[in-house]
Amino acid sequence: MNETILVVDDQHNIRALLRMYLEREGFRVVEAADGETALQRLRDHSPPDLLILDLMLPGVDGWEICRQVRAGSHGDLPILMLTARDDDVDKIVGLELGADDYVTKPFNPREIVARVKAILRRSTRSAPATTALRLGDVEIDPQRREVRVQNTPVELRRKEFDLLYTLARQPEIVLSREQLLEQVWDYDFYGQTRTVDVHIATLRRKLAGSTATRIETLTGIGYRITTKE
Repeated sequence: MNETILVVDDQHNIRALLRMYLEREGFRVVEAADGETALQRLRDHSPPDLLILDLMLPGVDGWEICRQVRAGSHGDLPILMLTARDDDVDKIVGLELGADDYVTKPFNPREIVARVKAILRRSTRSAPATTALRLGDVEIDPQRREVRVQNTPVELRRKEFDLLYTLARQPEIVLSREQLLEQVWDYDFYGQTRTVDVHIATLRRKLAGSTATRIETLTGIGYRITTKE
């Protein structure tokens, strides 16, 4: 395996716990206890394969680190965000800045390992989808990973695009949160389907300019994309 994971958290016990579980699975672990050290690790060493990033850090916080990573030379670095608050605002901001996923503390370390493996699988796997789609006034080009709403480009993050394309390939079909976790995030249900909900909320806002296409919620079931011509 030998992938390197940079774990950024100001709590020593959390870093030690993640190190133990990740190294047990064959990962190499590098640690940082604050934002400045994390940024220094990213500047001074070859980039890690994945960043586990706590939001609430002394000095430079996780949001700023995420922003700098996405704007820098390691812009495609996968990021798994840790948050101590079960607050959708925190998660939406973090995901909009480019985090690939989030986990709320306290967490099961086995879940962290499963999500790390899933994110790495998806980040290294070439996307098989090549067929451009049009649903109402929304155009989706998977080769260029571009989306246009009423001919206006809309910028989507990686997971937002994958989620939209997954729904768009099956219009009018209801997909459960568990199905979307499996198809978009590539991991089994661990009890935190809120990842899907947060991405859907962000995706709806970015597609708000569409007058013909919308993502519907079916309470207790899941989501589907619908269009009207």
